[in-house]
Amino acid sequence: MRIGVFCSGGDAPGMNACVRAVVRAGVDSGHEVVGIMRGYEGLLNEDFYLNPKGKPILTPDCVHHWNRMGGAFLRSSRSDRFRTDDGQQVAARLLAKHKIDALVPIGGDGTFTGALALGRYYDGQIVGCPGTIDNDLHGTDYTIGFSTAVNTAVEAIDRIRDTAESHERMFLVEVMGRHSGYIAAFSALASGAEVVAVPETRTDFAKIVHLLKRLKSRGRSSAMIIVAEGDEAGGAVALDAYLKQHDCPFSSRIVILGHLQRGGNPTPEDRWHATMMGAEAVNAINDGATGIMIGTNSDHPCRVPLAEAIDGHRAVPEHLIKMLEQIALD
Repeated sequence: MRIGVFCSGGDAPGMNACVRAVVRAGVDSGHEVVGIMRGYEGLLNEDFYLNPKGKPILTPDCVHHWNRMGGAFLRSSRSDRFRTDDGQQVAARLLAKHKIDALVPIGGDGTFTGALALGRYYDGQIVGCPGTIDNDLHGTDYTIGFSTAVNTAVEAIDRIRDTAESHERMFLVEVMGRHSGYIAAFSALASGAEVVAVPETRTDFAKIVHLLKRLKSRGRSSAMIIVAEGDEAGGAVALDAYLKQHDCPFSSRIVILGHLQRGGNPTPEDRWHATMMGAEAVNAINDGATGIMIGTNSDHPCRVPLAEAIDGHRAVPEHLIKMLEQIALD
């Protein structure tokens, strides 16, 4: 059997570790593994990873150090052509042309939406692995890259806290998460931030101003607010503007972490999850499964229908929101 693997959408630390696991588990099962460059766009361009011998086959030696490296060695992109029926039919024909019997897409909701669409025309198996820093897919406790993104954010917030206390200021730190507040929520809890704003809850401006005034009256000289970029209030810039207009007691500065959160070597947790998911994807292919995503449930691999994984928004759970109110809001 020949297995194709690619990365799609936003890159996430741990994608390389997942590819490595697919290759090693695939070869161990007697399969060939083809690395498709640049996601669906690369597939449409018949753009394959070439090994040192110039052949479009990923060998264990090709990927021996990939587990510890950030980024995506297979590169990652988005494809407007693939979003069309014609593009999906061409992709299916190209998979057949190159005798690729099974496909392992690594990505998020957009990647899996594309995989479901491709499945209408492709006769092979499709088993996805969740590679997205947002942790916003159903059916899995964690997605590849989430741990590293939170770790990167917390490290930055800790450094900013030093400056905030030195200059007696409030900082609003904007983290990634257009639709999901997981990075913001976990980062706020880990860093001990006073306020967090996430897309899943309505930002209570008056409550924030009241809290900040109370902190100031108790002698606090600095404060930290973590804002998800997709917060309904409009992100850190909009929140800062409101606070300044409503008698905020602290001098403020804004830091937008942006794509910093996507880079860097993956944490051990991301490496472990990515390796387990990649190996389990091959096990699922060996079992004849298709149309599924490999996730984790209490640190054990699980298999989730792709349609279920991308069915609506996976919100930050209510118990975590309550914890934030208890701790992050002091």
